[in-house]
Amino acid sequence: MTFVELLKNTQLTAKNEILSGLTVALALVPEAIAFSLIVNVSPLVGLYSAFIVGLVTALFGGRPGMISGATGAIAVVIVSLVARHGVEYLFAAVVLMGIIQIGIGLLRLGKFIRLVPHPVMFGFVNGLAIVIFLSQLDQFKVAGADTSLVWLSGTPLSIMLGFVLATMAIIYFLPKLTKAVPASLVAIVSVSAVVISFDIPTRTVGDIASIAGGLPQFHLPSVPLNFETLSIIFPYALIMALVGLIESLLTLTVIDEMTETRGRGNKECLAQGGANVLTGFFGGMGGCAMIGQSIINVSSGGRNRLSGIVAAVALLMFILIGAPLIEKIPMAALVGLMFMVAIGTFEWASLKVIRKVPAADIIVMVIVAVVTVVFHNLAVAVLIGVVISALVFAWENATRIRARKHIGPDGAKHYHIYGPLFFGSVAAFQETFDILDDPQEVIIDFKESRVVDHSAIESLNRLTERYAKLGKTVHLRHLSADCRNLLDNAASIIDVNYIEDPKYKVVADELA
Repeated sequence: MTFVELLKNTQLTAKNEILSGLTVALALVPEAIAFSLIVNVSPLVGLYSAFIVGLVTALFGGRPGMISGATGAIAVVIVSLVARHGVEYLFAAVVLMGIIQIGIGLLRLGKFIRLVPHPVMFGFVNGLAIVIFLSQLDQFKVAGADTSLVWLSGTPLSIMLGFVLATMAIIYFLPKLTKAVPASLVAIVSVSAVVISFDIPTRTVGDIASIAGGLPQFHLPSVPLNFETLSIIFPYALIMALVGLIESLLTLTVIDEMTETRGRGNKECLAQGGANVLTGFFGGMGGCAMIGQSIINVSSGGRNRLSGIVAAVALLMFILIGAPLIEKIPMAALVGLMFMVAIGTFEWASLKVIRKVPAADIIVMVIVAVVTVVFHNLAVAVLIGVVISALVFAWENATRIRARKHIGPDGAKHYHIYGPLFFGSVAAFQETFDILDDPQEVIIDFKESRVVDHSAIESLNRLTERYAKLGKTVHLRHLSADCRNLLDNAASIIDVNYIEDPKYKVVADELA
């Protein structure tokens, strides 16, 4: 590649990053306002969170191109904290949340996100897609005579639907003609221009709340520094930290698949933690990765850190100087954008494999999606999915243990064990042996098996004790090094012959 070609390619990439960042910034505004209203705090609290968390993670996070900000997952957790104790306790909880996340990053626990099975990922993504879609339906409602929300009807509904569909059509069809500019940005600008130029009556960003404000100010949370305060905020901070990291690391995995690259989970934990500590000291409500905005960014060409930086800085500019213009943007344009995000987020491939994968995987997928939609609690949804998957895995492996038996030339009886020996398979393992009728010498060969846990050790202890009571000797062969370590506490009972033992190594992740 010549220097001129390299320069043109760099300029094209920078243009895509900047335009993608602007698109994301516009989409962040109503989300941050909506989450602030859920918590019953000023819209600026959510906007400041989106700016600070978005900027810090864009600069130092483990996944370039991923967008972070104030999220509904965090907002749902802190509603009761603000209602019971006030906003100052919220700021203190956000600081503690960040400290916990930093600790998780330093302990390199982010790698455990790899233990989340694919059906759980599908359920998580599909559930979030449905949540994104349903959250936009409130924009089709207005306050009725008794202040309750009622659906739009007549001309207002027609106008809203018309601009929503127009936005979706532009986002869908424009990339087929040109990819010079992000279709999402073109859609928002075009629909906004029509509404503003012809003074068409429809709901705008300004109808939700004003976004005008100044720079975020450093502020120490006004709470007593004592154990009582810690007892109040710690449960909330812990849940916020876990929910935030789960959503962030799962979003990181989704973006990895979209870009065919690999992010760094532990680095993202550290960046998220640092961002939330800073947010708490500047009057924010905390945040984490946002799968919808991240998909908008990646789909619009934002793959590097520049897009996230532009999104955060543009959001601050909206607050400082651009509020009068941004508040004129019709909500229909942003709703149409989020509808397209929901459609793009949903894993339609998961519907095609329903008859091709085990029923347990389908059940896990559905349960995770339902819990995500109904309770808006991603941590619980993912935890339930992982637990069910683990139980299914344990049951399947428990049924696989078996033994091949034969009498050797020396008169000893050989048991060749196949399958892992662990808590789920110990019962079947015990039933394999004919202790009363076996000869004086018994050899148990673990070449095709492994002793996995404490339950397996206890099972072997019980087995050898039963043979010992009859004056019979048990030999264990082909135990790997890690299995022998587990059996050290049983050395006085079990005669272990180390013959052709395979070596096991654990691959450790590097924290850069």
